[in-house]
Amino acid sequence: MRDTMAGQPAALERILGDRDGVAAAAARIAGRRVLLVGTGTSWHAANQGAWLLRAAGLEAWAVPAQDAAAANGPAPASADALILLSHRGTKRFTSEVLARAREHGVATVVISRRGNPQADLDTVPNETSSAFTASHLGALLRLAQLAQELGAALGRLEDVPAAVERELVAAPVGVAPPPRLLAYAGSGINAWTAAEGALKVAETALVASAGLATENMLHGPAVALGADDALVCLDGGEGSQRLRELGEVARAHGASVHPIARPELGELLSIFPLTVAVQRIAAESAEKLGTDPDRFGRELPGREAAWSAIAL
Repeated sequence: MRDTMAGQPAALERILGDRDGVAAAAARIAGRRVLLVGTGTSWHAANQGAWLLRAAGLEAWAVPAQDAAAANGPAPASADALILLSHRGTKRFTSEVLARAREHGVATVVISRRGNPQADLDTVPNETSSAFTASHLGALLRLAQLAQELGAALGRLEDVPAAVERELVAAPVGVAPPPRLLAYAGSGINAWTAAEGALKVAETALVASAGLATENMLHGPAVALGADDALVCLDGGEGSQRLRELGEVARAHGASVHPIARPELGELLSIFPLTVAVQRIAAESAEKLGTDPDRFGRELPGREAAWSAIAL
């Protein structure tokens, strides 16, 4: 995981320099309603991609892959477009959604690993760690390229690799795993960075976690935060006051609060440094607790057999 994270600035530079296919993919989805489909980390990328494409004036919605694959689920119609996000291109439900969309003549764009023959826009070579990091940032950059090609004013994409590099070499984030719950909150597009932070620390450090939009955290879940919990507030520049209010409530409950603000690239591109920040929290937590961040918990007794019995 650490080695893969260290290579992210170079991987992003390569993607920035490789625009083969971006214009064609953008033309394929232009003027259509776009459904972005993924699972897990790719589900978070789908939601963030929808924010980016809406900045270009498209109607864009994220749909979980299992829902889109269901018999009466919100699958793309022939007049729609599908953006399919998959790290490896092997997940059960994303594969079903893609096959059905192509069968019905839906315009599709697949964002996946380098070497996947189905990928229209590739990201990075297949990752050896189960904690997907570089492929996630690569997918986000591909989505940003698409949005920019379609007219979105996102800011300077060329500044993203340097921002990621700064985040990687900064002092440790210093968020220690709490006794009970590690919660993340963010507003707008960074609600999904919060969800990604919770997923990453759970699958790498086996820490109980939750990641929610700021307002959703305030309207109920924050009531349960206490002295055995910690809250990470992810601030991209918008919704800052509401995040501060949430932090004040959590501190009053006795929880430790860790604000992380990265507004320099603007709200939409803040997902890049903030995503690296939550990746680092996960890696640091795994190192502190002595867990293996690359194994998805399968190194623990009985887990390999349990997980091998189901198809992901």
